[in-house]
Amino acid sequence: MITPSSNTVVEPLTARIFAPLGDEVSLHFTRIRVTRIALDEESLAQFEEARMREAAALLADAGMDVIAWNGTSGSWQGLAADEALVARVQADTGVPVTTSTLDVLEACRTLGVTSCGLATPYLAEIHDAIARTYAAAGLRIAASAHLGVTVNREFAEIPRARIAALLRKVAVPDAGALVSVCTNLAAAAVIDEVERGTGRPVVDSLAATAWRTLRLAGVRTPVPGFGRLLAGDG
Repeated sequence: MITPSSNTVVEPLTARIFAPLGDEVSLHFTRIRVTRIALDEESLAQFEEARMREAAALLADAGMDVIAWNGTSGSWQGLAADEALVARVQADTGVPVTTSTLDVLEACRTLGVTSCGLATPYLAEIHDAIARTYAAAGLRIAASAHLGVTVNREFAEIPRARIAALLRKVAVPDAGALVSVCTNLAAAAVIDEVERGTGRPVVDSLAATAWRTLRLAGVRTPVPGFGRLLAGDG
């Protein structure tokens, strides 16, 4: 997995998800420099394709079966950016490649979800761009809430109770699922709690990436404790 340099959630939380699988799966990471999330040129340049391909090449040196961009930049840059990245890295490495944004959408399709409540920690301009991207992909946004944070490292400091409250806020009656976008937000840790409380599946970008990479690697063992998707309902 490729993860932003300032991310402190992806590695430990994904390791927790994979822990019940024991020796069935090994998990490996590399990083690209990402420190701030906004729509200005400097921030967007952090996600240049050349940087991603270089990071993927480092992972490929170790013989990975799957490579994932465990970040959500495609959610505001548009699906075309992630689709192009996937195609080029697959051509470079010869292994299946995916991204967190594509995984969220695949998880929603797998669960039969066509509308959602969208929750993010981002600035309004980023949040709104994400909503447009998902709507263009056919996922109706029934409710929407964001926290207005821009420094990537600070997403990891958001208390889990606040994350759960944010997700509950978008649990409107016509939201088929609650979607959390940001792989440095520890939403995966509260999925079970929120699903029990709202009766709705939660599709979190980090958890969806764990789910999708396992399936691309041919691993379908249910993983309890992180929502319906990983438990085998998808």
